[in-house]
Amino acid sequence: MDMVLRKLFLALFLLQFPFFLAPIQAANSNLFREYIGAMFKNVKFSDMPINPNVEAHFILSFAIDYTTSSNSHSPTNGKFNIFWDSDNLSPSQVSSIKAQHPNVKVALSIGGDSVGDGKVFFTPSSVDSWVSNAVASLTSLIKEYNLDGIDIDYEHFKSDPQTFSECIGRLIRTLKQNGVISFASIAPFDDEEVQRNYLALWRSYGHLIDYVNFQFYAYDQSTTVSQFLDYFKTQSANYKGGKVLVSFISDGSKGLSPEKGFFTACSKLKSQQQLNGVFAWCADDSKASGFRYEKRSQSLLAQP
Repeated sequence: MDMVLRKLFLALFLLQFPFFLAPIQAANSNLFREYIGAMFKNVKFSDMPINPNVEAHFILSFAIDYTTSSNSHSPTNGKFNIFWDSDNLSPSQVSSIKAQHPNVKVALSIGGDSVGDGKVFFTPSSVDSWVSNAVASLTSLIKEYNLDGIDIDYEHFKSDPQTFSECIGRLIRTLKQNGVISFASIAPFDDEEVQRNYLALWRSYGHLIDYVNFQFYAYDQSTTVSQFLDYFKTQSANYKGGKVLVSFISDGSKGLSPEKGFFTACSKLKSQQQLNGVFAWCADDSKASGFRYEKRSQSLLAQP
């Protein structure tokens, strides 16, 4: 009799709340993101195409925990300095573009590939000291520039994955808890050391990371549409539950280029409700061609 009553109760419950029967559906996003300021080619926010029907994130590149006082830059254990084109991308210009376009948010990316003639290494003295310095210096920069989020783009390491995970995870957690940022992203690519570090971070702190700016343009230039879709599937499994964005490089020098099938792949993912957004490297290089791929990306993302 108890079993009959339980089944009757369940039936009545589902009749009253039928949404419990419906599977959770994946959904496309209208998010477009682009790195800006790293190449010092005088690109400005006002140069950028901004479709009113997308959410646009411009990511200042880069803030680096290295010295700025000499040609031989050296690590500063979490004390970040500006290494982007701050003459053309200043606090007043951030405020101006956000005031003109309510759909625009601006973030900064930390790390990057190189500074001057050398590589940027993640080189903490200790987890506690690095996190303390990073929270203080980045909070100051983020508030000065009225920024919304942070991106993690370290590509070279002089620490183990657990140290990277704890430093970056605690940094993101603290900035969010303090209300300094509203979103965070990471920018890994398919390299063994890079993946080892970022996947360690993802396992421990993935719940705090809003977007995965996976550098699909780091794959070989001979990449086909079908290979690209396989790569997307693989990285979506690696960063399970995350919003993995597809990406292109402006000059088409690597990966699946916009001229050779990138938008075909995007349309395929969109038809499958898997297009979490698009990001580009980088605005500085796109300026010369009139941002044609940015305009096309935003048009695709804006379509229902």
